[in-house]
Order: sequence, then structure tokens, then C-alpha cells
Amino acid sequence: MRHPVFVTLCLGTALALSACGDSREARVEKAVKQVNQVDESNLNAIMMTVADPKEAVAYFRKGVAKKPDDIAMQRGLAASLVRAGAPDEGAKVWAKVAAMPGGTEDDKVNQAGALIRANKWKQAEAVLNTVPPTHETYQRYRLEAMVADSKKQWKKADSFYETAAGMTTRPAGVYNNWGFSKLTRGDYAGAEKLFARALTYDPTLFTAKNNLVLARGAQRKYDLPLVKMTQTERAHLLYTLALTAIKQDDVAVGKSLLQDAIATSPQYFEAAQRSLDALNEKVSD
Repeated sequence: MRHPVFVTLCLGTALALSACGDSREARVEKAVKQVNQVDESNLNAIMMTVADPKEAVAYFRKGVAKKPDDIAMQRGLAASLVRAGAPDEGAKVWAKVAAMPGGTEDDKVNQAGALIRANKWKQAEAVLNTVPPTHETYQRYRLEAMVADSKKQWKKADSFYETAAGMTTRPAGVYNNWGFSKLTRGDYAGAEKLFARALTYDPTLFTAKNNLVLARGAQRKYDLPLVKMTQTERAHLLYTLALTAIKQDDVAVGKSLLQDAIATSPQYFEAAQRSLDALNEKVSD
């Protein structure tokens, strides 16, 4: 009489153990899947930032081919195409991303950025106009400033540059772009101040150093600014200053600066030597 009960108990125990086994396997499978997702996310981030751009494009193309609805893969492909020097194609992928479920206003901003890199200013402006004014980000205002610059809307550009600079902890690039805008307008003193400000945030930004020298040279300030620079940078900045002086017919000053650039450079400075030789030939003629 006890056998049926015993059998029932055994069956019950077996089913419970089977259920526990299934649950354990499911948990393990879920954990592995989560680890794989984290690994993929980390790899995506590496590919989008520090990997070789062409390798990144190949990686994300393969990913998109396997999972065309994976918006992370599509974003990675768009960003990598821009990094690889194909902003036109990148802009098309960004447009696709923005239209996908899960697409954001940031995707539209990135599309506009790619269009600017492709020198398609009107299209970039049109895309930015579809982004609501409530979407206030550093990248959005930086691009708005550049578009305003391209249309010579100086007051508008200044306002956007100022706003963008206040929305990031690393505004060196914004101040450099803003300074270059002032430089193209002929506001050399204003440009000088902005390049100097850029260097307070990033003393290693050579483009800002070079632009600073251009702004000072345009005001006939032919001494180098007091900023941190390597010996090679010093030689190149002297060369920039020399060319600026020569263009302003301050030939004697330019010649002296070329000589300083050649003497300062730790390696043979071919471009400076060629300019000096051409200048000497012109004088002898």
C-alpha cells in the first residue's frame, strides 16, 4: 500500500529536480547572454573611438549585415564612416538611424554634423531645423554656430558659440572655432583673445597656437605669445609668423623670422629654408 505513495514522492522529487535543473540552465544562459551583450557594447565603444576607422567601418558593416535592426550597430557604422573620411555616406546612415524606432534628436544632430563635414551646409541647416529648440546640447549649439558662421550671421554665431562653450567642461575647440570666425571677419584682437582662452583649457592644442600667431601677426605683433610649446612647435610658429609678416610687406622681419625658425627647428626645416631661399633670390634680382 505504501508503494504508490513512494512512487508518487519519487516522481515529485524527480520533477522538482528537473525543474531546478531547467531553472539553473536558464539562469546560466541568461548570464552568458548578458556578458556577451556587455562585451559587444564595450567592443562597439572601442571601435567607435580608438580603433582604426577603416577597421571600424568593416566591423560595423558586418554587424549591420547580421542585425540590420540593431540601432547600436547602425550608430556605430554612421560614426565610423564619418571618422573614416566618408561623411556623406555617414550622413545617410545617421538619417536612417534617426528614422528607426529608438532614434533620437541626438541622431539628427549627428546627421547634421556629418553633412557639415561633407560641406552640405543647407542640408545640415534643414536637419537642425527639425530638432526642437528644447533639445539643448553642446553639440547642437556648436553646429548651429558653424551654420550661422557660414551664412555670415555674426551675432547669431557669437550667441551660439557662447552658449556651446558654457555647456561643456572642455570648451577649447569651441573657443578655437569662435576665434577663427573672428579671424575671418577681420576682428584680429577679438580672435587673439579667444585663441588665448582656448589654450587655457587645452595648452596642447596646436591649431589654437598657430591661429593665435596668425591673429597677432595680422596686428603686426611679431613676437611669439607666452604659451607652452615644444621646440618643434616653436619653429613652426615662427614660420607661420614669418609668412604673415611677408604677406604684409614686412619682408625684413619675415626674413629674420625664417632664419629663427630654421635655427630653432631640431630637424632640417625644408619649407622654411625654401621660403628663405626664394626670398633671397627675389632680393638679389
